[in-house]
Amino acid sequence: MAVRYKEIKEKIQQKFEKLPRNHQIIADYIVDNFDKIPFQSVQEISEKTGASVASVVRFSQRIGFTGYSELRDSISDSLQSHLTKQDAFPLVLQSSTSEDLPTSVANIDIKNINETLAELDREVFSDAIDVFINSNRVFTAGLGISYLLAEILAYQLTQVGIDSSVLKHSYSVFEEQVLYLNKNDVLVTFSFPPYSKETIEAAKAAHKKGIKVISITNKPTSPVTFYSYAVLIVKSENMLFTNSFAAISVIINAIATACAIKNKSKAKKILAESEEIMFNQNLVIKQ
Repeated sequence: MAVRYKEIKEKIQQKFEKLPRNHQIIADYIVDNFDKIPFQSVQEISEKTGASVASVVRFSQRIGFTGYSELRDSISDSLQSHLTKQDAFPLVLQSSTSEDLPTSVANIDIKNINETLAELDREVFSDAIDVFINSNRVFTAGLGISYLLAEILAYQLTQVGIDSSVLKHSYSVFEEQVLYLNKNDVLVTFSFPPYSKETIEAAKAAHKKGIKVISITNKPTSPVTFYSYAVLIVKSENMLFTNSFAAISVIINAIATACAIKNKSKAKKILAESEEIMFNQNLVIKQ
């Protein structure tokens, strides 16, 4: 029986933290270029990663294969079923020989959304939604642009009836704030390059306390994944040195929408009560 696409990535992820640095570089390359591996020889992998051929073979053996050939064949077999799923998402890149900047930026974001939807593990996503629904409280965390994204998710979840708040980066670090979380709480971390050590340490502390960590990050081997109950991979490539948040926004909206659908009565009740409060405070006008 062929090893599934998800299982191969999990094999790499489980071993990643204990791999030597040159093997981690090979792992990153393979995970980031999964669909190209069936067409690349061990020599080509060696050239792409700067590692020796022997290192590529030893890496393959470390993650549970007899050598690179078996790893490549397994990836090839697993992609046959996985690649058919990618055709289900009809967003199309518009190509032009005289592309202007807004179009170029939009095309990168469309590519991010396409790849995110194609690679999103629906079982993991559904499991994460169940965790949110059944939690006591949801806390979100991130630094930089990730802090803004964490705030948006907390707000969105609150709007659909889930008690949510963002960990503040003020008088105490995230890890200290995790001390006040309980086992029925959930921590959601946003972790994108350059990875924040404080966010990773918060995930590690929560994991040690038996608190479920849901991570939204850019690849299966990012540091926060090693302390996560569930990982949602989101592509965030950008023309600048920062991360694009187009695909991340799609996932945030999908999480809030899925939570609302699974708990319609509570979501409707909270929304109605919230609108009534806003109206009574003269903050909104009733339609």
